[in-house]
This record gives sequence, C-alpha cells and structure tokens, in this order.
Amino acid sequence: MTRRSYTLYVLGSISGTLLVVGIGLLVGRVFHKLMENRLKKEIVLVEGSRVFDSWKNSPAPVFMEFFFFNLTNAEDCLTGAKPEVTQIGPYTYREYRYKDNVTMVENGTMVSAYTIKKFVFLREKSVGDPTVDNITTVNIPCWAVMEKMKGSWYRTIVSMFMKNLGGGVFTSRTVHELLWGYEDAVLEKAASYSPGLDKEFGLMYMKNGSDSGEFIYHTGEQNYLDYGRVKTWKGQSKLTFWTSDESNRIKGSDGSSFHPFLTKDERLYIFTPDLCRSIYMDFEKEVEVKGIPAYRFTPPRSVFASKEENADNKGFCVSEKECLGTGVLKLSPCRKGAPVVASFPHFYLADEKYVDGIKGMSPNREHHQTFLDLNPTTGVVVRASKRTQVNILMNRITGFPQTRNLNETVFPVTFINESVVIDDASAAKLKKLLVISEVVSNFALFIVGLGGIMHVILIVLLVRAHQKKSSTQEVTSYCPVSVKEKEDPQNGTYIDLTKKVDA
Repeated sequence: MTRRSYTLYVLGSISGTLLVVGIGLLVGRVFHKLMENRLKKEIVLVEGSRVFDSWKNSPAPVFMEFFFFNLTNAEDCLTGAKPEVTQIGPYTYREYRYKDNVTMVENGTMVSAYTIKKFVFLREKSVGDPTVDNITTVNIPCWAVMEKMKGSWYRTIVSMFMKNLGGGVFTSRTVHELLWGYEDAVLEKAASYSPGLDKEFGLMYMKNGSDSGEFIYHTGEQNYLDYGRVKTWKGQSKLTFWTSDESNRIKGSDGSSFHPFLTKDERLYIFTPDLCRSIYMDFEKEVEVKGIPAYRFTPPRSVFASKEENADNKGFCVSEKECLGTGVLKLSPCRKGAPVVASFPHFYLADEKYVDGIKGMSPNREHHQTFLDLNPTTGVVVRASKRTQVNILMNRITGFPQTRNLNETVFPVTFINESVVIDDASAAKLKKLLVISEVVSNFALFIVGLGGIMHVILIVLLVRAHQKKSSTQEVTSYCPVSVKEKEDPQNGTYIDLTKKVDA
C-alpha cells in the first residue's frame, strides 16, 4: 500500500468515525444532558453552591418608588362628587435586602431564612423632600376604625369622638408620615375600645429593617423544579385568610429565585405576603438585558379577575356581598379588617368602572405592568418590576354621618414600583456561564462539523488523485510503428542507431 493510499484510508476512517459518533451524540443529546445535570447540581440552595451567596445577599441594587395620588377636590367629594387626583412622585428609596438566620433544616433538604429589608431615601432620584411635601388623601386610620366599628353598638360614640378629635374622611399629611408612620389621635382613642389596634399608622410603618416572617424553602437538590419553592411561611403550609383551599394554598417561590431550564409554556407562581396570596405569571415575549437572553413573564388579567370571569377566584371574596370586580382584591382579612384594596397601578387590567370612578386615572401597559425577565437556562432574574397600588374602599357606613353622601369608590392612595436590574459584575459572570454551557451543549455539533470537514477533504483528495492518474495515462500512451516504416530509411519516422565497430 502506497503512502498516499494509506493517508486516504486513515482520513476516511477518522472522518467516518467522527460523523457517526457526532451524530450519535447529537441525537442522544449527551453533552446537552451533561450540562443540564451539571447546572442542576450547581443551582441549589446549599452552602458552597454557585448561587447560595447571591441568594443570601443580592448584589443587584433594588429601588422602591412611591407615587402618591393627591386629592384636589376633597370638599366636593363629601357631597358626592367624583374624586379628582394628581399623581406626584416618585419618592425613591434604595432597598437593601438580605437573608438572615439562614439554617439548613429537615436533613438538609430545606433551608429556613428571614428576608430583612432596609430603605434609604435617594434625593437625587426623587421629585421632592418627603418630610416637606404634603399629600391630601383618604384618612386611612379613620376608615380602619369605622370599618372595625360598623357592626358595633357603640359606633355612634366612636363617631362623636372622631368628630371631636378632628378625624375626617380625608386628611393632609407629609409623604414621610404617610409612609413611615405618625401618631393618630383617633387610633389612640379607638385602641382603648378595641384592643389590637395600633396607635400609629403608616403604609411602611415598622417595615424599615424588619422581616415578613420565617420562610422555609426547598433547596432543589431532590428535584430542580422545586428550587426556591416556598414550603411554609410563618410555620404554615397554607393560609387562613380566604374562603377556599385553593385560594389559601402557598404556591411557587418568593419571587427572588426560579428553577433553571424554564419553558415558554409553563406558569410561574409567586407567593407574596404583601398581597396575602400567591399569584401567577405567563410567558409574554423574549427580551434581552445587558446581552443576556431572557423570557418575560407577566400576570394576566385572570389573576385579579372577578369570580364571574375566573371561578377559581371565588375564594378571594371576603363574603358573597363583599366580592369586588375584576382588577381589584380586598385585603381586609389580612389587614386587621381595614378596607385596603390592592390593584395594579391606575387600575391597569381592571374593570372600566374603577378607572372611570376616579378622575386622573390613565392605565398604561408600559408604566403599570408587573413583569419578570428571567434567563431561561439558569432561572436568574435579570430584570424585574413589581408594581402594585394601594387603595381604600370608600362607601356609606351606618352610624357615621360624614360618609352618608359618599358613593362607593375604590380610592387610590399610592402605587409602588419595586424594580431591579442585574448588576454588571453578575451579568458578566452569567454571560460567561452561558457561553460555557452553550459550547459544552453543542460539542456534538463541533464533532459532526469536524468530521464533515475531514470528509470534504477526503473527497477533494480522491478527486485530485483520480485526475492525476488520468493525466499520467494520457502522457504515457503511444502508437506502435509499422514494420514497413521501420524498414524505410527515408520515411523519417524511425532512426536506427548501431554501434560503430572497428574493422
């Protein structure tokens, strides 16, 4: 066997082997599964894992923006006029959050933690000074007291001391007071009649530096789909606020972590103590954040739909008579009876009656939609915006004359935008991980490609060898000379040379 033939034989064997092996690995998704298994072992809530430290102390900056609705026709509202409001904000705070008292429980299959949140005001990102700017809005403490006392025999007495103490339907307070609390004379007096009522009120009262209770999470070691899923909150595996088992179920994560290898057709569940329930999000579209591919998930209209639109929401009705329409959720069962109502900002995705009930509402998808942008490979949150609106249900309450001319209205107090975008350092690490994952997952394609290239080279060499052989045969071919021509010396086509021999 010649050297050239041996080379062609070896090249053909190698290219054929690479193609067969590569196609087999590609069809079997061997490297893809290898990378998946590796990530499933890395993305777990266990000490030393790739994500554990960032889960405990999120490096990405979180911002909390408050937008208030300033009432401009308070006196007219008392006579039945439609409320007119003007949005003022944002008043922005940097939110520092971290997991405290992190403990492995149940033989290391679960992890317990408290999420601590601290807030620092950012003047450069705000429209004004919260200690100076005044907002005219509903008097939430008075409405809480009236709601608490509406079935009591001494509500008339309460109404009288409310009037003497200056407790009206509306109030004017600074942004700082509305957020972080102020002493209220009506609450102080009511507390003596109804134990359990706080003497101070604030939308964020006692929440700076506090936690929302103990969470126990699945680590994801036993099943990657359980990564970050909440098992219990405050020692309970289900809630007690609502009227059905489905409504009281604690489902999903706390919104800070999600399992890897997300798909577009799955529904993500998030348990949020602020809403006292679990909500869900569906895939909307593909996006990109700092060069990182992501899936955007958003809550559909059915989350806050009425029981007529979504029968599963019947359990969120406080009672048959206290069941609001689409787009709003009454939170009084978990707000000590206060008539607090949650919605999306400007009643986005809500019934038109709530938008039309307040002059100054302009729901907009871009500015009022809640969304999560998640990298589908790792489940990491690369960008998020949680937008909720705090409202108060105003209506006529028997025994309180100041409410007799009011129409039932869901009055907006403030809407909150809690947002986060992945920091540059974490984005760089994530992109590096995604590149490695992509390379390893597609290594079978590289093998197939290499085998294909070598096969092409083999074909080229075979063609060239065939052409060279054909050319050689043409050069070495000849026509035999006839005997006649050989014997005819004048023909000129044949010359016979003989040796010269001495005589």
